[in-house]
Amino acid sequence: MTFQIKKSYLAATLALSVCTTEIFAAQVSTDPGDYQPLPAGYNLAVLYYQNTDNDDFYVDGDRISGGPTLSTEIGIARFVHYMEIGGFVVDPQFAIPFGSVKLNAGDSELSASGMGDPIVGATIWLYNNAETKASFGLTGWVSLPLGSYDEEQGGINLGENRYKYITQAAYMSPMFNKFSYELVGEYTFFGDNDDFGSNGITKQQDAQYGVQTHLNYHVSDTTKLSVSYYHDFGAESEVAGIKQNDELNNSRFQITAQHFVAPDWQLQLQYGRSISVENGFFANSSVYLRLLKVF
Repeated sequence: MTFQIKKSYLAATLALSVCTTEIFAAQVSTDPGDYQPLPAGYNLAVLYYQNTDNDDFYVDGDRISGGPTLSTEIGIARFVHYMEIGGFVVDPQFAIPFGSVKLNAGDSELSASGMGDPIVGATIWLYNNAETKASFGLTGWVSLPLGSYDEEQGGINLGENRYKYITQAAYMSPMFNKFSYELVGEYTFFGDNDDFGSNGITKQQDAQYGVQTHLNYHVSDTTKLSVSYYHDFGAESEVAGIKQNDELNNSRFQITAQHFVAPDWQLQLQYGRSISVENGFFANSSVYLRLLKVF
């Protein structure tokens, strides 16, 4: 048990980084309706707030008694512009995360605050049926190592001091009556962090894969309720050439309520929780708020 506790703490302090929109989840977690394109010329300004309590830590599928805990408060500012190129709708966009993260492990506490790594990218919709509302889009993102980073903190930082390349492919379609669904696949390639920890060692990480699904019920033209499922695989890290045996096989669920309070303003409330965790933190409670402006 002593070995397991040490291993869990090592994994927490070495592997923890704040992803653009999530902790130990999809690199870019989609919301219901994210892959519904708007006509060219429209813009979105979006502000997110996320609060997550992670009171349990797992190693190889086993909960570590007395293991580390993690709490986060993250905001994200995002801008999206819709345009048409060669007959296809494209949405160049950027997102800037900010906030704070706190890790407690026994008598030790580590915390960080500031700006996270901004990401830039775009989706191109290769199929977009305006009548049926079915669509298929491909997205490419780049996470830029510009966020707050202190090598003495190891992985407890808002920034990751490395590039990340994220791709998604998504299909959405109506089902029957007022129901629709969305299916998203994700692949992430990680660059190296060559200044990780006080000794300036190198952290590498295998590719991460994931699937995200949303089942939506359209209450009205202005209100939608959704149930979402996220599952992530891979992403084992290697520090100073030593594999950490921390690959993901983690799943979680989320429920969402979206409502347009005005024709150009939408409020979104979400609640989520982990279902199973192979390695990493179990999200006991996650609350998400989003304010969206269309212009």
